[in-house]
Amino acid sequence: MKAMIFAAGLGTRLKPLTDTMPKALVPIGEKPLLQHIIGKLKAAGFDEIIINVHHFAEQIIDFVEANRHFDIRIEFSDEREKLLDTGGGIKKASPFFNDHKPFLVHNVDILSNLDLARLYADHLKRNPFATLVCNERKTSRYLLFDSNNRLKGWINEKTDEVKSPFPNFNPQHYRKLAFAGIQILQSSIFQYMAGLPDRFSIIEFYLSICDQKELICYIPDNLKLIDVGKIDSLQEAAQFLNQ
Repeated sequence: MKAMIFAAGLGTRLKPLTDTMPKALVPIGEKPLLQHIIGKLKAAGFDEIIINVHHFAEQIIDFVEANRHFDIRIEFSDEREKLLDTGGGIKKASPFFNDHKPFLVHNVDILSNLDLARLYADHLKRNPFATLVCNERKTSRYLLFDSNNRLKGWINEKTDEVKSPFPNFNPQHYRKLAFAGIQILQSSIFQYMAGLPDRFSIIEFYLSICDQKELICYIPDNLKLIDVGKIDSLQEAAQFLNQ
């Protein structure tokens, strides 16, 4: 099984740590974030991984090269010239996903107790265009799903901005969920990205196509998830790993 780890971000919320290292190598406990995510993917049966890199890319590449005991295939998608955002990052990595099978995409700064093997198996059962792991945490931006767990729109509650391809869309009729930074995609997704620019958001892409394709939310029971995106989340993340 194949997976992609998003590790190209600037990590601005983790300054000053990310003034000298990429977010992916920020230590949580005795290991960097990236090592935790690679280990979780490997344990779930993902044996081919591509990592996109930009900020301090050489440090990430050197770390992986020095830890070949991961004993799985790991490649890199080089975004050093230009950050491509989430959608553009996936599109650039498309040659890696040439086996016509669904693949997983995982943010490097998300720690969870999610069973990734079960997530993949459940995706295969329903076989949607994409499965988006979500939860009900408090945020300002929500994805909006119908009673069949299908994506229908998006809302920013701070600005009241609403996005949806459906006419006369009323966000009050839909369930608000926060995207958790973990997703399974069909490899056929790339043909729908062909005419898009190099840089684009995967969420914006989903919102442009959710009236044509089935994009579903996945809400596991008892999901524990930590976004290790800010300095004050580092201690919580270390405690989570010690549970």
